[in-house]
Amino acid sequence: MEFAKWQGLGNDFILLDGRPERWPPMQLADLASRICDRHFGIGGDGLIFVFKDDRGVVNMRIFNADGSEPEMCGNGIRCVAKYAYQRGLVSQTSFPVLTRAGVMLPKLILDGDLVVAVRVDMGEPVLERDLVPALGIPGTRMIEEDVTVGAERVTATAVSMGNPHCLVFVPDVSQAPVCSLGPLLERHELFPNHTNVEFIEVRNDEEIAVRVWERGVGETLACGTGACASVAGAVLTGRTGRRVRVNLPGGQLLIEWADNNHLFMTGPAEETFTGRLDAAFKERIFADNCQFAEE
Repeated sequence: MEFAKWQGLGNDFILLDGRPERWPPMQLADLASRICDRHFGIGGDGLIFVFKDDRGVVNMRIFNADGSEPEMCGNGIRCVAKYAYQRGLVSQTSFPVLTRAGVMLPKLILDGDLVVAVRVDMGEPVLERDLVPALGIPGTRMIEEDVTVGAERVTATAVSMGNPHCLVFVPDVSQAPVCSLGPLLERHELFPNHTNVEFIEVRNDEEIAVRVWERGVGETLACGTGACASVAGAVLTGRTGRRVRVNLPGGQLLIEWADNNHLFMTGPAEETFTGRLDAAFKERIFADNCQFAEE
């Protein structure tokens, strides 16, 4: 089984070229958690399947390192777009990618023959709390609401970018309680599907800094959908303009909230290495009740 290792701002993924249906559905979560293990597997924040469906559309299906399946991943889709182009799955520099959150539209930015960045139309932010989802009166928005978290109270905003995000603005992101409040907010009763959590420092009208506690993963170096949600929350609360540089521990993304209400994300994607799982590794990683399906 051949694989490629990719990263977008340090948010790293194992990409497999093929349909996930090669594995029994109940074993996909086990596969992801084993192969993403940084000590006994390849190591990564997630496992992504890339394949073309019967209509010829590129599909992306992602599993987090804990085996859970999120709806979308912003850094992941940039990697998928560049991977699909470089592997010859597509010849166009702009093409649709089908995800669990719907169809996304990446566009490759080239310098000659070199792909230097990927710009993705991430669609419209979802603000209605019942669609995020966040508990409360359907049709209303959760913006700057006080939330009790353990013995503390925080002010939070909820936005969905195909997956849920809880935004907390802080004066200094380097001192934010990411690893203590992050997991508590991720599984807070307000969020029936759990949530990603962003801690956001506003530096000026055009720049913010963000740290992310990612649902099913933990603190990550970057999150594309989280960067988009953070900018949407910053605009909605009057903290920034609509074109914002988002500084994450792994690097910088440019997020633009356009007049058509779509958020556009621009950033890098890089292949770090490729490899092949040999028979001995397959046997070890799929031990116990996780049997490798014959190709």
